[in-house]
Amino acid sequence: MRRAAFTLPDPAPNDTGSAAAPRSDWATLGRLFPYLWHYRWRVLLALGFMVGAKLANVAVPLLLKRLVDSMSIAPGDVRALLVVPVGLLLAYGGLRLCTSLFTELRELVFAKATEGAARSISLQVFRHLHSLSLRFHLERQTGGMTRDIERGTRGVHSLISYSLYSIIPTLIEVVLVLSLLGLKFDAWFAGITAFALVFYIGFTVTVTEWRTKFRKTMNELDSKAHTKAIDSLLNYETVKYFNNEDYEAGRYNESLESLRRAKLKSQSTLSLLNSGQQFIIATALVGMLWRATEGVAAGRMTLGDLVMINAFMIQLYIPLNFLGVIYREIKQALTDLEKMFGLLEREREIDDAPDAAVLQVHDGHLRFEHVGFAYDPARPILHDVSFEVPPGKKVAVVGPSGAGKSTLARLLFRFYDVGAGRITIDGQDIRSVTQSSLRQAIGIVPQDTVLFNDTVEYNIAYGRPGASRAEVEAAARAAHIHNFIVSTPLGYDTMVGERGLKLSGGEKQRIAIARTLLKNPPVLIFDEATSALDSANERAIQAELASAARNKTALVIAHRLSTVVDAHEILVMEGGRIVERGTHAQLLAAAGRYARMWALQQSGGSE
Repeated sequence: MRRAAFTLPDPAPNDTGSAAAPRSDWATLGRLFPYLWHYRWRVLLALGFMVGAKLANVAVPLLLKRLVDSMSIAPGDVRALLVVPVGLLLAYGGLRLCTSLFTELRELVFAKATEGAARSISLQVFRHLHSLSLRFHLERQTGGMTRDIERGTRGVHSLISYSLYSIIPTLIEVVLVLSLLGLKFDAWFAGITAFALVFYIGFTVTVTEWRTKFRKTMNELDSKAHTKAIDSLLNYETVKYFNNEDYEAGRYNESLESLRRAKLKSQSTLSLLNSGQQFIIATALVGMLWRATEGVAAGRMTLGDLVMINAFMIQLYIPLNFLGVIYREIKQALTDLEKMFGLLEREREIDDAPDAAVLQVHDGHLRFEHVGFAYDPARPILHDVSFEVPPGKKVAVVGPSGAGKSTLARLLFRFYDVGAGRITIDGQDIRSVTQSSLRQAIGIVPQDTVLFNDTVEYNIAYGRPGASRAEVEAAARAAHIHNFIVSTPLGYDTMVGERGLKLSGGEKQRIAIARTLLKNPPVLIFDEATSALDSANERAIQAELASAARNKTALVIAHRLSTVVDAHEILVMEGGRIVERGTHAQLLAAAGRYARMWALQQSGGSE
């Protein structure tokens, strides 16, 4: 009823509300590298195990060649019973064991680096999002943003897994195989292999780059569908109030249909990629085996050489067969990481000054000095607002909707910085102190109370994490909600539901009051603190709030004038300006704007 002044603002010039310019893949990898470099010794050890696994793997075809060539022993020769079984079982089994052992050791050693990097990035993004301005959080789309963070975190695992466990090992194996073929046979074998690899990789990269736009479109539509679903579920009651279940289902179905078409497009292009890869691999295999078979027939090569070449090609092309999938997943992981790093690069509209000090509260003397402010430069909200709240005093701000009353609280919490003038606490400009110490010194009971989907005790104790159950109960008693809590089956362990929807408006507001009473800060803001309460509870809690505000600085934002008649000073705001000020009696005697508001409310009307 009073929120018209707080319109959805346009992005400020220094706010990065729009998407950041796409970065290159190398730039994204550069952002990831420091997180992995923290575990550099594990990275180097894992690379060592990886090289060992590939050396053992490449040695297997060499062993097979020797074993096949050793079969030239005449039938019935007793050496065949000793040489062949023992050599095959021990050497072949040992090499296979080494391949598997080194692979598992690599994954074991590098797991801590992967999980550590993912944890560090996720935590940094989480902290950064909390440090961003209120403007950003008013404009965000929660469902899409959480999807981006989820995919980004998964992208860390995918990128490391596919690059370290697939791409790099395959490159090592390719170099080893090409070297062996070039040294042991004529240049045709190395040439056919190299040509096929170059053509295969070129085809894969080209088609995958072409497919990336379809994949990006699919992800964007996925995020959009997820956003609509989350937004609809968060506003469950509103959907029910207006009987719009079918409308919401229709909107969601439109998003799902667009997503379905995008997925089909992505799948059809994937089939094209896979078919082309198989054609290149089959052509190269035929060429290599034809050359090897001709060599055996001409006596230039042994049967063991043919077996070895065939084994090399199978070992080499099996991982290459998945190169398209791997490359696509790496590209997608880089895209997802880019989006998450983009969140990290959003500038903080409100940041601590480099030399910011900790706020030192002595008396809690609050001053607004010639404050001017606008969410949008084209539409100023506050004009030259000046007032003070002396220590131990209660100052109330009243006025019609859109007057700018709630903006005062947001500026005091430094969700935005003033455009002109300054705000001080005990003579300290709030822009010169740390935001943490400033907000620690202020408590607020908001009109619109939002609770965590947790227990009643958790939500009250949120005012001072670590408070004991006895302290929580004392705050609940002061807020006149203890009796209600203990009357429920689970008491203080009762879950309040998403955004506190299991509770009534009055119950949520009393929990908010208890939470602020538990925090016990030197500066208090009551923003329609009893608006959702009935008259009997309002009178009882008003006494508790008056007691809690004793010897504290209290700023009260009110719509019902009956709640502020005891204020030491009442400020009447209209159009972002203070048009009247004085005590209740003085303002009534002045027969001005306040007196008309009082008469209207006393007669049962409202503004």
